[in-house]
Parts: sequence; C-alpha cells; structure tokens
Amino acid sequence: MVRRKITVVVDPTMCDGHGVCAELFPERVRMDPWGYPIVDSEDIPMQLFEHAQRAVDACPRLALHLVERRQSTGGADRKARHLAS
Repeated sequence: MVRRKITVVVDPTMCDGHGVCAELFPERVRMDPWGYPIVDSEDIPMQLFEHAQRAVDACPRLALHLVERRQSTGGADRKARHLAS
C-alpha cells in the first residue's frame, strides 16, 4: 500500500525573507528572527491544501514548493516529486 504525503519545502537559496508564506500559511510556516521561513515538515491535511497552494503561488521569489512523497507502508519505496502549480 502506498501512502501519499504532501509537504511544503522552502529553497533557502532562493528565499529573500519577504514573509508572504507565513502570512498566507501560518499553520505550517513561521518566521525566524531574521525574517526567513521555518517550515513545518509535517504532511498537509487536505483541508489546508488550498492555503498551502496559495502561499506557494504567492511567493515572490518562487522559493516555496509543494512536494509529494509516496512511501510504501514497509518504508522501502520512497519517491518525491514537485507538484505543478
């Protein structure tokens, strides 16, 4: 059996610390003392998916991504892919 997990990932080399992601998706993103995002790596429940997608779409530096991870229940097969915006 394959379990899908969707998480938010930030590319720290692209991020300029605008804070839009934390404003739009505070359920999973908070800011560090310098204004850069700290992303909670837990999977996103379906009821929050639209909030996550909005934060990804609004990122001015395209540094935020939704990533789908598929993992078999045995843990052997791990695949990750970026979800298209």
